[in-house]
Amino acid sequence: MEYLKAVLKNDKKKEVKNLEILIDTGKKLNKNIKKYVIELNKHNKNSNKHIKIEPIKIDKPKKIEKARISKRIQEKTKNYKYTIESVVSKNNMVIIDFKTKVSKEYIKYFEQKVKSGYQDVFDIKGSFKDAYPTKLSIDGVKQIVINQEEKNKLRILFEDSYNLKTIYFFVNDKRLILKVLDVKEKKTINKSITKKSSKPVKKIEYRPGLNKVVVLDAGHGGKDVGAVGPNKKYEKIVVLKVTRYLESYLKKRGYKVYLTRNNDRFIKVKNRTILANKKHADIFISIHANAAHKSKVKKLNGIETFFLSPARSERAKRVAAKENRSDVRKMSGSTKKAFLESLNRPRITASHKLAIDIQGNMLFNARKQYKNVVDGGVREGPFWVLVGAQMPSVLVELGYITHPVESKRLYRTKYQKALANGIANGIDSYFVKNPWF
Repeated sequence: MEYLKAVLKNDKKKEVKNLEILIDTGKKLNKNIKKYVIELNKHNKNSNKHIKIEPIKIDKPKKIEKARISKRIQEKTKNYKYTIESVVSKNNMVIIDFKTKVSKEYIKYFEQKVKSGYQDVFDIKGSFKDAYPTKLSIDGVKQIVINQEEKNKLRILFEDSYNLKTIYFFVNDKRLILKVLDVKEKKTINKSITKKSSKPVKKIEYRPGLNKVVVLDAGHGGKDVGAVGPNKKYEKIVVLKVTRYLESYLKKRGYKVYLTRNNDRFIKVKNRTILANKKHADIFISIHANAAHKSKVKKLNGIETFFLSPARSERAKRVAAKENRSDVRKMSGSTKKAFLESLNRPRITASHKLAIDIQGNMLFNARKQYKNVVDGGVREGPFWVLVGAQMPSVLVELGYITHPVESKRLYRTKYQKALANGIANGIDSYFVKNPWF
């Protein structure tokens, strides 16, 4: 502005002075000052004060250190609300906890082949304050990289020399789990090398044994049809289908799974936990569908999960009586004693935790299909089928097969798969929280 004023007033001295200021400032800011130099040289043509026009120097970019990258990301997001609470690696999983409710739209997954091997990439909608300092690792996986790619995109990349089998699933509505299946753990065996023998070091690859064993019990079967709903919808059919879907989902996630029955046959109640004990199962889950009295078939509906204990409510007694009907045992003095001895406090606590995780996740998945699914809650009850189990055990009621609307849902494949997936997520959640059980 001062230069323009000087030009308008035809003040040559001020023109020269302001041109010198513009040139000096332009040099410091690395700006193009060619026109100002030419103009100044016109004023100085009668003197020796000619200025050379030098090319603008542009510094070549240098390699940016990781610390500077982290600082740049922090500057970009310093006023941004972080939506991810924590990211940790545990066993063969990466667990992401969010501050807000999340859904499938929050994650994108793709695989790619690179020179060093294979990569499984997860782009997660959200921002994590400690993305750079956090380090992730899983035994048997070459490397896991975590990076805040953009303000609202966190990338977690798994890489190894072989094609990893990585899956993801949601636990409740605020936790996402990335799980690597069948991790190949590499061990190196050093053999003595002498002058006479120069055999190379051998590398042995092996698959570690599966950590958790689950026994699933599809209730009733054969001559025992269980509860009967409208149009002869049998409990035994629904529970077997859900159990088979659940078996498939758990096997894909790396569990060792056994079924008390895999077809329509009758098994005595007292024999159902024998398999679980024989296989040294970590958990036992019995799957059923509920029923209501004729006077309440239109009122009672919803999902419930029970764990073994002396009943504390009339509702628990009623449900237990229905599920215990096919068992011929009576509660004699000796059986009462055996029942009470089976209820050691640590197992009750563990079963209660398992029931909470299964109920919450099953309900979450069911409501993705139908928003009005009723939460029957977690309850206690004296179920004979759970008495013999020497491990944490629960009985799941998938819904009321006697309810005119819920019975139709229970016969739909999509809903059966949603319930099974919810139970699987609940099992994962339980072992993540309680790895020692």
